[in-house]
Amino acid sequence: MRILKRDLIIKFLKIITLIILISPNSIAFAAISYVDDIDVPANASNGQNIPHGVTFNSDGSKMYVVGSSSNRVIQYTLSIPFDISEATLLAGSICTEGIAADGLKVIFNSDGSKFFLVDDSTQDVEILTLSTTYDISTCNNTGSKDFGTTNLRDLKFSNNGKKVFLYDQAGNNHSIKQYTLSSAFDISNPTLVTTYTGSDSKTLKQLTGNQNKVNGLAFSSDGSKMFVTNDTKITEFTLSNPFDLSNVTSEGRENISGQVAKISGITFNNDGSKMFIVDFSTAGTSDIHEYNLTCGFGVKKCIDPTANKDDVASIETQSETTKKIIQHTTFPVINRMEWLRRNSGRVNLTNQNIKFQINNEILNSLSESLIPLYFSNDGNNKSNLNNSTWSFWSEGTISIGNAGDTKQSSSKSIYTSAVTLGADKKGEDNIMRGIALRFGTDDVDVGDLGSALDMSSFSLTFYESKPKGEQRFTDNLIGMSFINSDLINNSGSISTDGERYGEQLYGSLSLRDTFSKNRLNFTPKLKINYGITHLAAYTETGATGLNLKYNDQYIGNFTSSVGTSLDNTYDFKKGSFIPYFDFEYYADMSPSSQQKFSYVSNGESFTIENINNSTHNFISGIGFDFISENGLTLMTKYTRDQSQNSKNDSFNIALDYRASHRSSYAMSIEDTSAKLSHNKDLNDFKINVDSHYDFFKNDPDYGVYLKISNIN
Repeated sequence: MRILKRDLIIKFLKIITLIILISPNSIAFAAISYVDDIDVPANASNGQNIPHGVTFNSDGSKMYVVGSSSNRVIQYTLSIPFDISEATLLAGSICTEGIAADGLKVIFNSDGSKFFLVDDSTQDVEILTLSTTYDISTCNNTGSKDFGTTNLRDLKFSNNGKKVFLYDQAGNNHSIKQYTLSSAFDISNPTLVTTYTGSDSKTLKQLTGNQNKVNGLAFSSDGSKMFVTNDTKITEFTLSNPFDLSNVTSEGRENISGQVAKISGITFNNDGSKMFIVDFSTAGTSDIHEYNLTCGFGVKKCIDPTANKDDVASIETQSETTKKIIQHTTFPVINRMEWLRRNSGRVNLTNQNIKFQINNEILNSLSESLIPLYFSNDGNNKSNLNNSTWSFWSEGTISIGNAGDTKQSSSKSIYTSAVTLGADKKGEDNIMRGIALRFGTDDVDVGDLGSALDMSSFSLTFYESKPKGEQRFTDNLIGMSFINSDLINNSGSISTDGERYGEQLYGSLSLRDTFSKNRLNFTPKLKINYGITHLAAYTETGATGLNLKYNDQYIGNFTSSVGTSLDNTYDFKKGSFIPYFDFEYYADMSPSSQQKFSYVSNGESFTIENINNSTHNFISGIGFDFISENGLTLMTKYTRDQSQNSKNDSFNIALDYRASHRSSYAMSIEDTSAKLSHNKDLNDFKINVDSHYDFFKNDPDYGVYLKISNIN
């Protein structure tokens, strides 16, 4: 019986182990694998018999080697990017201009117009400019910099060139010094920020193997990892903040003694899927080795995207922007119903906007064809729409905002532009019902390295306003949106791209009651917004070792608000002026959302929880309506949405002029161009005349366009 129980336990453990191994969410550990190596020639004309440093140009088509003999940098061409098996040494493509005899490392600036040489004999950093980028045969020595080191082994820059790091192997006091630079890749006047000497009660020398042979220093492209080499070992460190040595954690050492005798240099390709090691033991037997990594820069441990502030901010931005779409979609409809309340006694309930749009192309014909077509099913002829009880409106919006840097995520700059087209009609039951179409773009810049989200949306909203007496109303709306997003995740030297689709359902319920005294109206209101968004799964491209695969995400939205508006009407001989003020407090009580994702290369999975935290916001707005007796209607509104860590400013403007029920004029400002349009109905024909002018073109585009169409 005991034997039977033991066998059952063993079988059970095997099953559990198998499940763990095949689970799609199981953790995969970083690993490296040897690929190939090439010998560095030692000939006197263009060889380098004691190499110490290796680097590549930005696209991996060229490789450069420097060493401690023959005072030269040599250059290879690679037929396949970052594939050293296809490397060809270029005879005569060398740099000897002012280079000392003991070069250790070669480092290029971001555009290949300059490179730096670590000189062991002088302890200087030589500065060389290139008249042709990445062509070292065109080098010219323009000076040197002495950092005061006694045993300088390597030098590296941050991805933006504003920081420089030096490994100083001074006896037993090994250290990495971090400097800031006044301008990118300008080492003339560096400022020392911090000196890293070790952690976990161990010196840097102890952490890297307790040997006096440290020769290589490297960083991941995003600055979250640092690598130090000594003897045959590579020590990996994690940095809490990119390219910041104030908080460093050792992840352990990887021993590659099976392939190398002594590591003298280390570098990676752009996405960290390949690692290159310079190895030398004796003169004439030196090699450059190529390794594959299962995940980008994962020598001991894969980069944790959840610890990268730009990555976290990018995920947060997608969730936050979908919630903003619901908010920005409902606002124009609510503004419309508020406008109807303020102007309920007027015959003409149509207003059209001057549309300030930056990234939207507005289909002007949409408001003239699609919306009337939708509402013309009551048997009325289209030509009689202007005489019907239908009212048409539009609203253009620009919103500019920002969210500050937090402990978990980077700052965000937010720009929203949109146009909403609508039509509504009062029924026999005195209920106003309508439909609205919105086209919008949300452009969000994340961090300062070029990460961004470009989200476009199309929304369809149905709404109604029910009177509950003379001054009390219930406003309802329901709608749907379709979303398309382009995502860029940039770490400086590399970037990933992705495209994501989504859909959302949303609704709003509001109650308002107006108290009037003379012409002064005080309107308290209560509102609830709700919705749900689905973002489809997508996979990044552009960086083999760092590409991530994102699962489907569901985002709930629930906000409640209480507020009030105040308006007054001033009548003049030729029109009316109605200033108003809005104030609203709303609480975001949306349920938390989570985003699951994994590395494409090895399947290691991650989760970011609690993306939607509850927030408390204040919205205030000020504006006015001007209604002229000659047919001119003007509406403006400025709104600020303020929370603890973010703010959004929006500006709306509406302008309409009707000379008669069969003729109208409109002006729009879209992108950099201004347009004046005149529409006239003439004997069942619609005549449209457009003209436009582009503000910023070198050759301004003038034009007048005539369009004639049958109304029937």
